[in-house]
Amino acid sequence: MDARLQQYEDKMRKAIDFLEGDYNTIRAGRANPHVLDKIRVDYYGTPTPIQQVGNITVPEARIIQIAPWEKSLLKAIEKAIMTSELGIHPSNDGSVIRLVFPELTEERRKDLVKEVRKKAEDSKVAIRNIRRDGNDALKKLGKTDVSEDEIKQLEEQLQKATDKFIKEVDSLMDRKSKEIMTV
Repeated sequence: MDARLQQYEDKMRKAIDFLEGDYNTIRAGRANPHVLDKIRVDYYGTPTPIQQVGNITVPEARIIQIAPWEKSLLKAIEKAIMTSELGIHPSNDGSVIRLVFPELTEERRKDLVKEVRKKAEDSKVAIRNIRRDGNDALKKLGKTDVSEDEIKQLEEQLQKATDKFIKEVDSLMDRKSKEIMTV
């Protein structure tokens, strides 16, 4: 990869990393602590990630357990979970909070797969936009002392990188869809 194209490949890699992070927050059948990544708890007036106010464990396949470091945070954590888009009612026994994940219905699984596909399509658009920006920059280079053949080679390298990352998005989408549809 030419040094002039490295910044575009780095941006494409970040788009893939963002997609992977997004996919981690989508729950599929099993309890996954990453579904809590976007939830913030009011910790002395500061919105704080749940991971920073307690210990999160998965004692069973469909249960997440949150043990706050301060008992006074139980209510705040419970409230944050209930107001989130998680759709799960937390149970509080006075020392820990448990989230029991019900089995996903077939309809819900299909909705989640649609969401996965939409996120993949958004990533592909982002990657193509990065390619377009790269091609625009290469056209400007062509007005300087760089040969047309060299510009053509750089455009081909950029297209190969784009194809590679689009293929990776498809692979991530297929894997996540399969994970969701597996009962």
